[in-house]
Amino acid sequence: MAPVIPVSQTDSQIDQTDALTYWTSIPATVNGMLGGYPHISRIDLRGSLNFLEKLRQLHPLPGQTSTTPLGRGADCGAGIGRVTAGFLSKICDVVDIVEPVGKFAQEARGTKLLGGGKIGEVYVVGLQDWSPTREYDLIWNQWCLGHLPDEELVGYLGRCKRALRVGGWIVVKENMSTDFEEEDIFDEVDSNVTRTDEKFRKLIEEAGLKIVKTELQTGFPKELFPVRFYALQPN
Repeated sequence: MAPVIPVSQTDSQIDQTDALTYWTSIPATVNGMLGGYPHISRIDLRGSLNFLEKLRQLHPLPGQTSTTPLGRGADCGAGIGRVTAGFLSKICDVVDIVEPVGKFAQEARGTKLLGGGKIGEVYVVGLQDWSPTREYDLIWNQWCLGHLPDEELVGYLGRCKRALRVGGWIVVKENMSTDFEEEDIFDEVDSNVTRTDEKFRKLIEEAGLKIVKTELQTGFPKELFPVRFYALQPN
């Protein structure tokens, strides 16, 4: 395994071409998406559903109850559509897919949805180049924002903010750095940065967003990074 090295200004090492090359080499399977831990998928999806249920009870969309189906959602960095199939299609009428790897996006188009929702637009593009043209109740980002340098991440979150329906949310679900010096960690394998909670909070604030709910995912193997949810709305 290539070294995982904490450094200052870690995000300057991100190379999105290298990241795309890496992910293009990965099989379009749940095992591939989860780095050899396919058994955590059910725990992950259940945790996401529980988090969103609590979020909707605390901050319901105007004119909706916590159980009313959401209108349009976006699954960003969607991979093969695992999250759309197992979670977002249960709570959204329509889910748009944003995924830069063509073979993953193609797989997502044909995925079997577990809920009543359907797949809408499929954007084969990196998040750094995605400018939403629709209005969303929910923009879901999971295990993908580490491929964006800090400045690009702030810009991306700003574009997502402008695409939210009034009362809607951006949700970030990402690994947390465990570096003992509390630095971000760069992974050479997939050209990805694992950020600290402090760094995420700083970038979220720079994007003009506030955290309305946050918590840790539970039930994952101890050898994996901690995973944190952030639910965001405009300031």
